[in-house]
Amino acid sequence: MNKIIRLIAAVVLAAFAIPSLAQSWPQRPVKFILPLGPGAGADIGARLFADQLARRWGQPVVVENRPGGDGIIAINAVIAARDDHTLLWGPSSTFVGHPYTLDKLPYDPAELVPVARVTNTVVTIAVPASLNVGSLKELMALARAQPGKLNFASVTTVTDIIFAGYFKSAGLDVQKISYKDTVTALNDLVEGRIHMYGAAYAIVRAQAQSGRIKLLAVTNRGRVRGLDLPTVAEAGFPELNFDGLVGLIAARSSGISDAARERIAADPVVSERLVATAQVNSPGTGAELAASIDEQAANLAATAKILGLKPKF
Repeated sequence: MNKIIRLIAAVVLAAFAIPSLAQSWPQRPVKFILPLGPGAGADIGARLFADQLARRWGQPVVVENRPGGDGIIAINAVIAARDDHTLLWGPSSTFVGHPYTLDKLPYDPAELVPVARVTNTVVTIAVPASLNVGSLKELMALARAQPGKLNFASVTTVTDIIFAGYFKSAGLDVQKISYKDTVTALNDLVEGRIHMYGAAYAIVRAQAQSGRIKLLAVTNRGRVRGLDLPTVAEAGFPELNFDGLVGLIAARSSGISDAARERIAADPVVSERLVATAQVNSPGTGAELAASIDEQAANLAATAKILGLKPKF
C-alpha cells in the first residue's frame, strides 16, 4: 500500500473518534468540489445527490467544477477551504495514480479524510463505428494483426495505466494518446482518429446512441442494469477491470458520514436516477470508502509493476 493510501487510511480512524454531528450538520450551505468538468459521470451523480440532499438537509448544496491538474486543483481547493461544509466529490482515480505520475505531491494526503462512499461510475470501452469491430475480442485481435497502428485514450491516469499494463502483458503494440479534455477525445473517436476510448458512459452515451461509436464492454465488475453490454471479465479480459469508485472526502472530519450514508442509501429516487445516468448506487461509510480505495490502489500497483512503474513517494 503506497504512502498516500496509508495516510488516508490512518486519518479515517480519527474521523470516527469524534462525536457524530449528524443532528446539527449541515448548518449552512454545502459545497461539493469536483475534479472533473460538467457532463462527466461523477458530475451528473453529484448534481443528482445535491438536489436530493438540499431538500433533506434544508440547506443549499452547490456543485463546483474545478477540473485540471489531474485532480490537484480540486483537491487543493478543498484543503485550502478548511471548512467542514466544503467537500471533494471525486473519483478515487483522481488521486490513486499520483504516486506514479508526479515527482512530488503538491498537497498533504493527511488532510484528506474519507467521509462516505457514494457511487460507482459506469466506465465503457468504446470504438469508432468505422473500425468495424463487434467485440472486445475482435478489437484485440485487430490490434495484434496491426502492431503500432491502433491507439487508445482514457479519462484518468488510472485507466491509462490499466490499459497500458494490459497491452504490455499481452504483447500488443498500441499507442497512448493524451488529452486534456474529454470532448476533444470523444470527437477524435467519432472521426476515427482514436481507436479505443475508456470513458464514463455518460460521456459517450449520445454518440453511441447515434451509432457513430460502438460500445464493447463495461469495465465494472458487474453488469449494469439498462445496458446490454458484457463486463470486460465476461468478454475475456479481466485485466481491464476498473470500477469508477466515487466518494466524498473532506479536509477534516465533518460528521457527515452516517447522515449521508443513511439518507442516501434509503432513497429509491436517487438510485433510479443514477441508473438512468450511468451511475451505480454504492453507499458506504468513510471506512468502507477507505477500504475500497486501498483495494483499488493495490490493483493499480500490480499493473504498474508490469510497466516498470514505481511509486515516487
